[in-house]
Amino acid sequence: MTTMSVTQGTARVLSGPAYERGLGQSDGDPALAAQVRKATIGRVEQALSEGWVDSAMQDYVAAQRRHADRHDPDGIAELAGIAAGFGLSEEMLFLHLHLGTIRDFAAGATIEQDGCSAWAAGSGPDGPLLVKNRDFGGIHLGVQRLTWHEGPDIVTGGMMCLGSLGSPGAYSSGMNATGLALSDTQIGARHHGVGWLRYFLMTRILARCKTVEEALAFITSVPHAGGGSLILADRSGATASVELGARSVAISRGAWSCRTNHFVSAELRTETLRSTGDRIGGNSEARLACLVATLHRRAWDIDAAAALMARHTDDPSGAPICQHPSPHDDTCTLSSVIYAIDRGCVYWTEGNPCAGRWQQILPPT
Repeated sequence: MTTMSVTQGTARVLSGPAYERGLGQSDGDPALAAQVRKATIGRVEQALSEGWVDSAMQDYVAAQRRHADRHDPDGIAELAGIAAGFGLSEEMLFLHLHLGTIRDFAAGATIEQDGCSAWAAGSGPDGPLLVKNRDFGGIHLGVQRLTWHEGPDIVTGGMMCLGSLGSPGAYSSGMNATGLALSDTQIGARHHGVGWLRYFLMTRILARCKTVEEALAFITSVPHAGGGSLILADRSGATASVELGARSVAISRGAWSCRTNHFVSAELRTETLRSTGDRIGGNSEARLACLVATLHRRAWDIDAAAALMARHTDDPSGAPICQHPSPHDDTCTLSSVIYAIDRGCVYWTEGNPCAGRWQQILPPT
């Protein structure tokens, strides 16, 4: 057993067709609906008011919508349910999911920074683990949710998803009943195309794929919008990192895998696009160097994984894995999650992992 401070928690169950699961995000609380609107539509309205969602970007998003309608009807149905449940515009929610992509085209965009540190280890005392700190604007505190999804489009027996209310299932990370786990990290890219946006891609992988190899086969068979990375792990101990480019996809397999917020592969390292004054992007190399230097040194268990994700700059590694707000922006670690694949359970904490308040979440029985 872990020696962490752990309490038992529960995940909300969303069952039925994708539209019904989306609709089920809302519990009818007007205050929560207002917070979700601020974290989604509010960001879109900011972008529109600043003028960096121009006609060319709107044309790009329209092309993306046509692609999604054709290739991911279940993802679009879920988004439609979310919009109906919270009384929001489906069109604006779809645009919200593309703000990171659009920001890559826009000079001077001031929307909050998006980071993350993610890694997986294929073996250890607690079996294969997939771990992530999610770094994002503080406006998203309070809308993080861990939900269990089951429905006719989920052929893997169900999936546990960590994401934000107002966004599709695996908006940040997840694990399905067959033992495939994944997470993403944000990486700005110099080129984008029409294809799978990773926020839809992640949910569909967990719904369809049972192993890392099945997921990689799917990923390499479809076009991508470009930007970001995925970390994958499964019950067999396989792990992989995937860098998603619009022109190519770079895959690395190993006993452990990790990524932060820049491309490192030979194929894509020159594709990284950084925003001016991006604090989270600015410490991406230090965080990745810390993970690379640390992960190979031991067999990782749940306690050690939690301790690693709580590291600050005063640690000998000097890497701010656990991010706190600065005087200039409110970007921080919103949540930390550990998927214990053999146990089929999730350990997660909302807010900074250094606070040590973890919950253990089991799938419904």
